[in-house]
Amino acid sequence: MLAGAGQFGRPDQGIFAFWLNSWLRRRPLSYIGFGGHGHQVRDCLHPRDLMPLLEKQLAAPSLPPADRTVNVSGGTASAMSLLQLSEWCAKKFGPHTVAVDSAPRPFDLPWIVLDSAKASRLWSWRPQTPLAAILDEIAAHAQAHPEWLDLSAPLISDARS
Repeated sequence: MLAGAGQFGRPDQGIFAFWLNSWLRRRPLSYIGFGGHGHQVRDCLHPRDLMPLLEKQLAAPSLPPADRTVNVSGGTASAMSLLQLSEWCAKKFGPHTVAVDSAPRPFDLPWIVLDSAKASRLWSWRPQTPLAAILDEIAAHAQAHPEWLDLSAPLISDARS
């Protein structure tokens, strides 16, 4: 999942930006499903790490069909659970209560972390921006733009992820 400063603050498009902005503004947040513990894990990739790969792909000759589709992500090095993200936010912005809703959602997945090994093998590519730097960048943007959630997404009264 792409993540960085200016990412839309929507739970379905940018959970890292949404969570940090919501935490900072003390908007409602919820751990949903899977017992309501916040153990859902997502990885993130900074857009600036995607550009070098796209440039290599555009400049290269055509690949065989089996190699045309690859996963591109931050992988396990840039993965964290919502609970871990909450702990990070608490250290950065202070405490905030996260509600618990253990009701399952039909299409929610507990673990979304992609393996970019094929992209690394084919293109000698690896993400360069560490998770801590991505979170710090999002936090700085959130602090500089208090209106971001209202600009980037409709006001969500029951913010859920």
